[in-house]
Amino acid sequence: MWRVTVAPWAAPDLELDWNRDSKLAPRRAMDKDTRNAIERATQRARKLIENDFSTQLEGTFDILRDGTVAPKAGSHLSPRQVFERYKIVAAIEHKRAAGMSAAEAVVDYLRDAAFTTLNRFVALKMLEARELVQECITKGEQSAGYREFCGMAPGVALLPESAGYRLYIESLFDELSTEVKVLFDRRDPASVLWPKRQTFEALLDVLNATDLVSVWGEDETIGWVYQFFNSSDERRAMREASQAPRNSRELAVRNQFFTPRYVVQFLTDNTLGRIWYEMRAGQTVLVDRCEYLVRRPDETYLPRAKKDPRDIRVLDPACGSGHFLLYAFYLLLVIYEEAFHDPDAPKSEATGRTLAADYPNIDALRRAMPALILARNLHGVDIDPRCAQIAQLALWMRAQRAFRDFSIPRGERPLIRRSNVVVAEPLVTDGATMKEFLAKLGDAELGRVFTDLVETLTLAGDLGILLRVEELIARAPKRGKTGELFAPPEARIRAAIAKSAMAEEPRVRTKRRLFADDATHGIGLLETAEKRFDVVLMNPPFGAITPQAKSALWKAYPRSKDDVYGAFVERGIELLATRSMIGAITSRTGFFLSGFKSWRQEVLKSAARMQVFADLGAGVLDSAMVETAAYCLERKG
Repeated sequence: MWRVTVAPWAAPDLELDWNRDSKLAPRRAMDKDTRNAIERATQRARKLIENDFSTQLEGTFDILRDGTVAPKAGSHLSPRQVFERYKIVAAIEHKRAAGMSAAEAVVDYLRDAAFTTLNRFVALKMLEARELVQECITKGEQSAGYREFCGMAPGVALLPESAGYRLYIESLFDELSTEVKVLFDRRDPASVLWPKRQTFEALLDVLNATDLVSVWGEDETIGWVYQFFNSSDERRAMREASQAPRNSRELAVRNQFFTPRYVVQFLTDNTLGRIWYEMRAGQTVLVDRCEYLVRRPDETYLPRAKKDPRDIRVLDPACGSGHFLLYAFYLLLVIYEEAFHDPDAPKSEATGRTLAADYPNIDALRRAMPALILARNLHGVDIDPRCAQIAQLALWMRAQRAFRDFSIPRGERPLIRRSNVVVAEPLVTDGATMKEFLAKLGDAELGRVFTDLVETLTLAGDLGILLRVEELIARAPKRGKTGELFAPPEARIRAAIAKSAMAEEPRVRTKRRLFADDATHGIGLLETAEKRFDVVLMNPPFGAITPQAKSALWKAYPRSKDDVYGAFVERGIELLATRSMIGAITSRTGFFLSGFKSWRQEVLKSAARMQVFADLGAGVLDSAMVETAAYCLERKG
């Protein structure tokens, strides 16, 4: 094991162009002035949107911030607005069923709506910069895309109150939702509200500010918007009110700290990069491209069996906006190409063939690679539902960049139908909806599995992947291997979920869809927990867990209970296959405080081998008041 001491000031904001020969290399990190500009813009935009939406909720839909909801839709509402109100009320009731008060549910809906709206317009700015959509919002109703849209349908421009422009933007959302559904799906109740014209024009002024011109082409911009949506004052108020997070939202907000680029590279280079380096016996271009890969020229290491790249799994169990996954994506592009050209490449577990057998030439592989990486290699879990919006969008844009850099025309790019970013959250339901769903399952044993899942997920919003939900499958009925009746329990439940969201009455349909969304995430968490990974990368939460989850954490992780990051490291090692690797940046307290003695002895030493350790000290995680260490472990056999 090597111990490396790195002073934070030695990692500048503008890092080395460490892979100058490749268009596919990660971009440079943002400097502090640019990050400050994003923070100011995000806070201004949030205030604009929330003030507008709060006025609309009260003045149009008779929903007050104190939680008061008029029992019926007012006669002043149009048929469309009546339908929209059904969706808003259903979403608020869903939040109340999860344990929020009436006022908390309304405020939380308002925050969801503002966040979704801002993310969508930020996404469009980023897509414009990448020429993935025609100019659509930079000049508002004078944007080239809207003018062309009006040319094809002249009556659109005559619609009152900018309704034509909204129709145009929503048509873009519908097109984008075929691949990035979680952000652009207009069925989401959070997308009901639309900024008034004056608000929208003010929002455009914020997004078009000269000090933001350079940020829209950067992959990490959406991640900074995610972090800065919640202000430092808001985090400070949470800590002043309570030492421990009081609920799952506070746990998420308190731990929204951007992982610096050099830390992402250090941990990924010495896990994913290291594994591939050993599989190739050192014969890989990653030797040059992984700038932080720790090795000696004359080192020896245990042989590592080769794997088909499609069978290499990477997990970030607290993924945030996906920074580890974005960098892993880049390394995987290199790994796929080297495996394609390897005459001794192994066969895939999935197809039973090598990459070279499945793809006739390198161009065919490059056309498939971006979608393959998202579907087969990269997995993420987080307790914040907004992370699914951000991480999936960031990964999709990263895939589009790869298509572009491979010179694959847009019309020839395969659709990105799948990514593996999962929200860990409770499955909220009422007795009637649950009873109806179990009846549709038509299988008492399978119904018991689903009921157990609902009960287990009660603390999912607090514990996330720390819940050992895979243990449910050990109790599931085993009936065979083929045919619909003999499919795995998760697949059979997922099929029933897909059918459950249909209803005739709008309010019931929205209610069922919210239930179906929760259930889908629950099954996704279960499927993730069942897998074993080659690499786990993380910047997990640190500090205390929420009061409601404390006893469950202490029971499940008695050796790691003193700080939630310790439990994440223990769980990360559990999720690894033998000789696979975990890379983590955490507080450094676990390496010297007496309370962590059993964690050091029974988790770090007994279950894993320390491969590399960097003592980073303070000032690494932006404004977080924590001294950190970054380290990589290999799971023992």
